Parts: sequence; C-alpha cells; structure tokens
Amino acid sequence: MKKLIALVMTLALVLSVMSMPVASAEEVKKPEKITIFIDGTVVTEPNGQAEFKARWEELSGIELEIIQPDHDAYYDVLQQQIASGDWPDIMILSSTYYAAYANEGVLWDMTDAWENSATKNSGRFQTENVIEGLKINGRLYGFADGIGGGSVTYVKKAWLDAVGMEAPKTWDEYAAMCDAFVSQDPDGNGVDDTYALTAAGFIGTEAPYINYLPEFYQDGYPSFYQKEDGTWADGFAEEGMKGALERLAEGYAKKWIDPTTLTNGTKDCRNKFYDNTTGVFTYWSGTWATNLKTNLDKNNVDSELIPLPPLEGAPGYFDRTPPVWAISATCENPQGVFTYFIDTMLDGGDMQFLWTYGVEGVHWSRAAETVLENTYEEGQFHFLENRETPGTTYTKNHIDPVTSGADFAQDYEDPCDQIVQPENIASSEVFAANSRPAWLVPSTDEMSTYNGDLTTLKNELIAKVAMGEMTYDEAMAKYVADGGQEWSDKIVASLNAK
Repeated sequence: MKKLIALVMTLALVLSVMSMPVASAEEVKKPEKITIFIDGTVVTEPNGQAEFKARWEELSGIELEIIQPDHDAYYDVLQQQIASGDWPDIMILSSTYYAAYANEGVLWDMTDAWENSATKNSGRFQTENVIEGLKINGRLYGFADGIGGGSVTYVKKAWLDAVGMEAPKTWDEYAAMCDAFVSQDPDGNGVDDTYALTAAGFIGTEAPYINYLPEFYQDGYPSFYQKEDGTWADGFAEEGMKGALERLAEGYAKKWIDPTTLTNGTKDCRNKFYDNTTGVFTYWSGTWATNLKTNLDKNNVDSELIPLPPLEGAPGYFDRTPPVWAISATCENPQGVFTYFIDTMLDGGDMQFLWTYGVEGVHWSRAAETVLENTYEEGQFHFLENRETPGTTYTKNHIDPVTSGADFAQDYEDPCDQIVQPENIASSEVFAANSRPAWLVPSTDEMSTYNGDLTTLKNELIAKVAMGEMTYDEAMAKYVADGGQEWSDKIVASLNAK
C-alpha cells in the first residue's frame, strides 16, 4: 500500500490527538454526530438501513451518518477517501488495511479506552484473545465484535448421489469427484453445462487469501506468515506454492474450475451455486450455511449440503483475523466516539440486540403471523422476509449471534437458541474442529513501499499459471526478473527486525 498523501498535512494533528489522555466515563463528551464508513456486512439501504439508522439514533441520541460503497469496491473507495484527507470517524477494516493504516498513523490508539471500557469490564466479554491478537506492538487500534470465523467447503449431497460417490477425504478422491461433476451430468438436465466449483478469483483480496480454494492450496501460502520460531517468511516462492499452482492449473485445464473464476465476485459465485451450475462451494461457516440452504430451496435446488473436513494431509481451514471497527486519528472526539459507538455495540441490551438481529417489524417480529409458509405464535421470535431477496428470511444483522464477542445481560432475552439452524451448527462445528488462526502481519515502511506492487505481481503470476498461460518455472523466473523476490526479501527483513 502506497504512502498516503494526506499524512504530511495531518501529522501534527495526529500526534496531538494520539497523545491526549483518556477521559473518565463522567468526562466523556457525547458526540452530536458520528460518521461511519461501512461495507456490506452492515445492513444495506435495500434491506432497511434507514430503519436501522433511526433505531440506533433513538437508542443513542446521536446523529449517525452512513457512507456505504458497493461491497466489492469497498477498499478502492476507502483508499480514495483516506487519500483525500476527508476521513470518517469510524471505518470497518480487514486485517491487511488495519495493520497498514495503524502503521501509517491513520488510526486512533484505543488501547487505554478499551482497558477502561464497559464492554471489557462487563464480565460478559468472551473474546479477549481476539482483542489481544489485534494488538500491534502492544497497542490496540481496532475493535472486533466477535471471532473472525472462516470458510468451509460445502458439497451438494444430491450431486454426490447422482455420480455414486461419498464425500471425499483425500486429494485423489476430491479430484475424482470434480471429474465426475464435470462429466456425469450431476444436475440431471441432460446438458453438459456443469463445473465442479468456482471462486472469486484464484487468490483472495485479503488475508488469509486461500480461504476460497483450500483444497487446491493446501499447505501453499502466497503471502507472509510467521513460523513456529516466531520469525517471518514469505510463502510465495516456497515448495508448497508449487503444488498449489499445479493443482489449480490441473483443475482449470480439466474444467473443474469455472472459467470465469478470475473475474467473479462473491455474488457471482453464490448465484452459480444457487442455479445448480456448480456443486462445490467454499464459503463462510455458520449463518451462511443457512443462507445457502435457504437460497437453494428458493431456486428449487436440493439444499442438503455436506461441510467437508480438510483433506487428509492438508493443514486445515483458516480462522481469519476478524474485521475491526477503527476510529480515525483525525476524529475530533475519539473517546466520545469509542464510548458511545464502539462500547455500546455489545452492551448486553437493546443496542446489542439491534446490531445482532436488526429492527423489529423490518428484520424480525414476535407477532402471530405466517412468514414464507411458516406460522408463528404471538411472542415467538422469528425473522421476516428479506426485502432484497424475496422468498428468503433474514438470519442476522451485523453481529452473528453464534460468534458474538459477548453474551447478553443475564436478564435480557436472547432468541439465539430459537433461531440457529442445524446446518449452521454443523458447519460451525466442522470449522471449529479443523481451523487454525490466521496471521496478523505487522505493517512496516518496506511493506508500505513494496507490497502493493508485489501483490499485483503475485496475483498476475498465480492467474497465468492457473489458466495455463505460463508454467510454474516461467512464473518464478518472471517473479525474480520483475523484482518480486527482492521486494519480498526487503519486507521479510523488516518484519524480522521489529
């Protein structure tokens, strides 16, 4: 990520803000307005954002301004916003941008605010280990409202039955299944029009990068990781990546992998799964297992899915570093924003309920009624029909009730046990039993200088090898010739010098 052009102009302000002492709760000035910059993980305009905003303002007594770019373009727009110098009060950041922006001085240091927060000291907070994992050089610049979670691979049982196979346990069995899903008409429509799987690119745009194609990458990792001895390395030129790229090339050549994978967004992938073009889909565990089932049912596609444990010999799924809520260093009242926005998100009461389940009458209800052929008694909690996707119901708001960082207060009714579906539990259990934590890579000056160009080069080479346009050896020769190895070595040295 390049140096941010606004930093020079704002450095003095940043330093003065970061040096301010943390006020006691009684001294915190309540903001009149808070501006937040959010992605599609927070309720969108078609799905009741106006009602969510009104309810949040009712509970807080603060005006809320919401800036929400298109989900797939979120970080492009965010970088433009930061470069312009017009920073929001709060933004949602993935681990990569969180580490980089913390290093660049874009984020407010909330360490002391967190230590004195109502949430940390409530006795209900359960994910202190997650917060500890977010600290950079011992300081905290972002808040996570739950665990990171991650993806598991779902296979349509109806497709397995159609080709007479069981769920694969080894790479050879997985490869045979992919072959059958391409050649044996698993959807039964009499047309040769199926692929085993698709993904949103051959490599992800954020850490842990390989989570949408884990069977192909296995122990290959295309970016920086920390070894058991604590030192840092770059996995791109290591032996594990050779096997990963050769498997991707095999899958693409044999048409296991949808040929539009390079340009797909996640929505494209979901739609191909829903319309029965693909039979394998690696996506989020937990609530998304229910979302997938619901949308398959809506499309009259058999919705029984098998969540696969990792293939034998593979190291397992990644429990990603969760996205964080971060306060910008130019925020005029960062302590007030922390206290009245972040520290209320898991308050154990009405505000936490809003962030978890949404707005009554829009996202959920306790009225006696029938929703999508399901009848509910008066007082029975249930989700309502999704405004953006008719024929389906909501499953949560921003916070997943299964992975939330804190329980509700003891005397507050949480309907989680009433609404969590079996498929949610099954996929969550497979993930929990077979996942490993992702690495939060610190940002350095060398990372800021070189990693943007390095990542672009890596992504280009991965795509070319996967699509058969270049051999692995040719890709590695170009990697060295174009400066990739030199950039990587400088970044690794800077990480190990910290």
